[in-house]
Amino acid sequence: MNDSDDTAAGRFAYEGLDRVLHEKARLGILTALLTHADGLSFGDLVRLCDLTDGNLSRHLDVLSEAGLVKVTKAFAGRRPLTTCALTAHGRKRFREYLLELEQVIRDAATQTSAASAKANPGLAGA
Repeated sequence: MNDSDDTAAGRFAYEGLDRVLHEKARLGILTALLTHADGLSFGDLVRLCDLTDGNLSRHLDVLSEAGLVKVTKAFAGRRPLTTCALTAHGRKRFREYLLELEQVIRDAATQTSAASAKANPGLAGA
């Protein structure tokens, strides 16, 4: 990357870091669901994401309203069973979000390497 790329307007704006996705609990929920293609039960999500029932429910509402997660309520025998899964749109959007995060990491690594080389010019080739 050359210096002119670093000075472009909005270069570090990272517009793909959507606030709906970029919240700690929602990031955990989406990651858990991405790794379980068939979805997870509400109870499994509570346990995996270390959330209370109410907190998970509220985050699922936000994700569901955004069309990222589908929440299905059914019965297993006589017991209620709530299952959560990523929608196709949610899977696509979350992967795009992860690509944006990877760009942030690359930019930070590049900037850190450049700053280190300037601070220690004798060590640049080490």
